[in-house]
Amino acid sequence: MGIRLGCVADDFTGATDLAINLVRAGMRVVQLIDVPPPGAERPVDADAVVIALKSRTVPAADAVDASLRALAWLRSAGAEQIYFKYCSTFDSTPAGNIGPVTEALMEALGTDFTIATPAFPDNGRTVFKGHLFVGDVLLSESGMRHHPLTPMTDPNLVSVLGAQTTRAVGLIDHTVVGRGATAVRARIHELREQGAGIAIVDAVSNDDLVRLGAAVQGMPLVTAGSGLAIGLPANWGFTPSHVAAALPAPGGHRAVISGSVSAATNQQVQEFLRTGRPAFSVDPLRVAAGADVSGEALAFAESHLADGPVLFCSTEAPEAVRTVQTRLGAAEAGELVERTLARVAEGLVERGVRQLVVAGGETSGAVVRALGITELRIGPQIDPGVPWCAAALPGGITLHITLKSGNFGGPAFFTDSFALLDREAS
Repeated sequence: MGIRLGCVADDFTGATDLAINLVRAGMRVVQLIDVPPPGAERPVDADAVVIALKSRTVPAADAVDASLRALAWLRSAGAEQIYFKYCSTFDSTPAGNIGPVTEALMEALGTDFTIATPAFPDNGRTVFKGHLFVGDVLLSESGMRHHPLTPMTDPNLVSVLGAQTTRAVGLIDHTVVGRGATAVRARIHELREQGAGIAIVDAVSNDDLVRLGAAVQGMPLVTAGSGLAIGLPANWGFTPSHVAAALPAPGGHRAVISGSVSAATNQQVQEFLRTGRPAFSVDPLRVAAGADVSGEALAFAESHLADGPVLFCSTEAPEAVRTVQTRLGAAEAGELVERTLARVAEGLVERGVRQLVVAGGETSGAVVRALGITELRIGPQIDPGVPWCAAALPGGITLHITLKSGNFGGPAFFTDSFALLDREAS
């Protein structure tokens, strides 16, 4: 029937986060890694396509350019509605990139209004009176206030987005959303009359997102975290189905690569270590000094993969991260770690790893590019927002891979991931 929904995601883990919500609602989803180059176009057998970019923390002009290229590809593939997906913690700075990308997409689509909501209640992200909560605390009181690239110190999304856009930003609050799609559409009309071009929308439950999904049927562009995806497939008549999440049977060795510095991933690393499983720590200071850390990691792998899963991580507490950044610079430290972990991922696949968990958006981007992954088939959900995927690699290799946002997943996420594959295969 062709592509119904075309999605532009600003990082790789966020793309799979969005895709799994669409799959759970009954859509067959393919995730593309970057925009296919000219001449590489081919038909995609899916109801929705998610193009994963690495545009969250690049300069705003670069993010706009990449997003517009993704939009052009999706429109040429016949997408009926466009979804710009960003993080559920609204990662951004006064310079962008959420605002500039949103406005560029609006301009390209010829639309004067869109909505914005990072709400994802299943993962504790809710919006109330325009303010973003992470669990029970405001965004500004969460671990995101210490993020090394996009520290979030203002929970008022109307003001955060307003600082990044030329269009006025309004609010559709929970009382309106609670009255249903008709009330939301009436509020949109009212905001348009007042000159607003974008509206932050409250959502404190999945029911709110379902109501919002119905209200934005036919809107050329929606912008959101991954939560809104649960409310859109029904607009085309899709219903939840296990068939949409089917993947090939898994095999091979198992490994985890973690480059995230989030509190959630730190806890997951500590839980993995508590179980006594093998782990190798990547020290960016040693990498910067010229040590062959990736070679050491792969030698470690050769001794432990048979007893896996094996963890390779650079995850540290905030104090340790700041120390490294002070000595190397934030960007250089991050790039060193990403390059090292990407080389480790290549070596792991060469050594027979066929089930790979990757934690952290930037790390995920580096790994999928190093492995030459261009397309992912989205499979079953591990935790809210995080699915297993299947990628076809050269040589007839099928790699099961999950790309986890740093802030997502429970304490035992790493081991739970592999347990799910076991259950799916049985």
